[in-house]
Amino acid sequence: SDDGLRFGMRWQVTPLLYSFGINKKLSPWRYLIAEPLVRQSGSIELFFTPDYLKLEDKFKDRWLFRGGARIYIPLWQRGEYMSASLAASYYNFNGRNGISYEGGIYLFAGILGIQTTYSPSFTNSEWIFTIRLRYF
Repeated sequence: SDDGLRFGMRWQVTPLLYSFGINKKLSPWRYLIAEPLVRQSGSIELFFTPDYLKLEDKFKDRWLFRGGARIYIPLWQRGEYMSASLAASYYNFNGRNGISYEGGIYLFAGILGIQTTYSPSFTNSEWIFTIRLRYF
């Protein structure tokens, strides 16, 4: 059997974010750059992520591309100490397409987090668990 842990990395681009948790005097819209408090205090974002997954033999075949929408919900101290997220996305991995669902918990204004992604049609890798270290 070829089951087990595999190395992977994920980057994220956020072209559009709307925050419903920041001060009403500030614009709730962010384009390409979102400050940690704006995101974690409660927001909805569109995202694009290229993922590197060591599942195939050739380097060019190890890239997964995902686009979707995510909502962040503050859980403690307006999201500065703890927040959660739910997302849905569409992915492409070497011509195979499918839908993914994701949940996450984040600490310290989103700097540290854990996420799990479930992709029902992603054979042999339906579940992906990630530790998120976000650099702003």
